[in-house]
Amino acid sequence: MDKQSHQGSMQPTGWRLPLGIILVTTMLAYIVVDQAYGNLPLLPWTAIPTLALLAVGEAITAVHTRRRIRRVPGTEPVEPLSAARLLALAKASALLASLVIGTFGGMALALLSRLHAPASRADALTASGTLLAGGLLLGAALFLEYACRVPDEGRGEEQSRDE
Repeated sequence: MDKQSHQGSMQPTGWRLPLGIILVTTMLAYIVVDQAYGNLPLLPWTAIPTLALLAVGEAITAVHTRRRIRRVPGTEPVEPLSAARLLALAKASALLASLVIGTFGGMALALLSRLHAPASRADALTASGTLLAGGLLLGAALFLEYACRVPDEGRGEEQSRDE
């Protein structure tokens, strides 16, 4: 196929973009926190349940969407616009999760040498928890993106009976 036939189509999220975002934001967060930690406010813990709930919601949506796209008996087909919106949500969530992982990973690394102080220890635990919740969101977002893929023509009906 030539490039004209793919114009306007979305490509799956590769591993390079999220990894690049994670590495760059980790370095920046590490530098900022290491240099200005005393001037920063305490980290709020509320991002942990928020990101975890987003991850659970996206994972559940991915399971249902995958079944509907594969036309498992007892499910309604997905509207193409709904699938496109879910795919856009998955891509945006993957980028947000990469930013969260990098930012809070850099914070946690910068705070490792300050664990003797109670406030630093609390911030390190909050940063670590947020990092883990961001990892869950990244996994759920990539799974939702995968679930939005249309199966190959040859596999369609046989695949849906097996699942």
